Amino acid sequence: MTDLSPGLVDEFVDWYLSANPISASLAGAPGHDRTLGDFTEAGILARDGESRRWLERLQEVKGGGFEDEIDRELIISTLRGALAFESWPSWRRDPSVYVGPVFASFFSPFLSRLAGEDELVDAAVARLAEVPDVLAACRTNLDPELAAPLLVERGLGQARTGRRFLTATVPGLVADERLRARLAEAAEPAAAAFDELVEFLGGFEATGTWRMGEKLYSALLREREMLGYGAAGLRERGQAAYDELDAEMREVARRLPGGSDDWHAAIGKLQDDHAPTLEDMRAEYEAETERARAFVRERGLVTFAEGEECRVVPSPEFQRPILSVASYLSPPPLSASRVGHFFVPFTPDSFTEEQVRQRLRTNARAQMPSIAVHEAYPGHHWHLSWVADSPRRARKLFRTPYFTEGWALYVEKVMREQGYFATPAQELAHLEFRIFRAARIIVDTSLHCGDMSIEEAEHFMTTKSSLTPGTAKGEVNRYCAWPTQAPSYLTGALEIDRIRADYTAAGRGDLRAFHDTLAGSGGLPLGLARRVALES
Repeated sequence: MTDLSPGLVDEFVDWYLSANPISASLAGAPGHDRTLGDFTEAGILARDGESRRWLERLQEVKGGGFEDEIDRELIISTLRGALAFESWPSWRRDPSVYVGPVFASFFSPFLSRLAGEDELVDAAVARLAEVPDVLAACRTNLDPELAAPLLVERGLGQARTGRRFLTATVPGLVADERLRARLAEAAEPAAAAFDELVEFLGGFEATGTWRMGEKLYSALLREREMLGYGAAGLRERGQAAYDELDAEMREVARRLPGGSDDWHAAIGKLQDDHAPTLEDMRAEYEAETERARAFVRERGLVTFAEGEECRVVPSPEFQRPILSVASYLSPPPLSASRVGHFFVPFTPDSFTEEQVRQRLRTNARAQMPSIAVHEAYPGHHWHLSWVADSPRRARKLFRTPYFTEGWALYVEKVMREQGYFATPAQELAHLEFRIFRAARIIVDTSLHCGDMSIEEAEHFMTTKSSLTPGTAKGEVNRYCAWPTQAPSYLTGALEIDRIRADYTAAGRGDLRAFHDTLAGSGGLPLGLARRVALES
């Protein structure tokens, strides 16, 4: 083995940004915003080959400073996880591999506004010219024997929004009338390519499966997430957490007016108190986000990044067919911006009045405090705006949901400890979000290991958590398409609890110091996060 060169990690990061221009542009790296990259089979296989060579090279080095070694281990875990998918090539299975990055590459730059409007439009026009080639690669690369009907249907739902998104939504983000007209004109060939993809996917006869299987699922937990257990061990942890939370929720439900042990019924009643419209829901989330920020600052729970701001906005149109819950878009971490966006889960325009009402019910007023904490303060927005100040580029670019989602759920519990959830109703809603994440662990592992059908999973989520049938359907659809992600929330939160207990026992600092140190280390696999907290 050779010594770890101080410049090796930076050399890898430079390669990664060049090989993945959409990711580079979204991260705010200059010089990558005029191309979408190569989505052909040859291009994808070439990147996989380079990734393998980088993995071998990084595994052969040792030494360097503590922080350099953490960076190296982070990149190795990221590469191992990516290469594990060679046996499960999503680019042959899932249209969203092509459609999703296209949408993000046009929406996020106008949201972040790191450049002037004329420059943003120039870059968008250059990328628009490449959209037909990306979508042609989708049609060429999808394998009917590997692609699953469920994944094709999800991709079709997104693709159907493509024309309006490119010809109306994106130009609508441009204030200058001349530039707006230029962008709309340049979008027409790309919109036609989406029309062609919609027709293709509508007639595509896929016969593959979305079930990942226990072997790869467990490999990802061990290789990418650096956990010491596989799918079966994860499911056991989820069931144990569910049982513990179920007992606690019964106790809290008894404290409600007219309370009883039946927390399911109690949550159903709480959901009847919701905002009257989607826009009212957004406005109430905005007010709750400000309340959470003020509370966190008053209690001194974290240090805030200078210039951070969290904007609470409707979810973008292209997300609405595939995402039924709140989400967050971080500031581009390689830029000077510290502005993030909390997306409130608006419904597609095609939804009926009853479907909209059900969406409002699953964002009830008692539930809003937990969601605002999770997405904004001191959850995703605080964490990712704080990480953006890190001097280490690898920490800004590569992160695992087992830390980032674990962090956001962990701080919900912190805020409960601090008294933020001021009523039994809010406290019960907070616990319901945790038990919902425990149910996710059980369902996700069961689905992908072949132990549960989609219908059984939807029934489980409606009876073991408070999801309405429509929201449960959207959630389970997401689990099928995104294996291992759903368990990340509670798994990560429980691991961070253990790290905090050891940090406190070692007398290394107060709660604020723990939060600043751990979250400031990035979104590391949890084994590496433990080392940073206890050894640095």
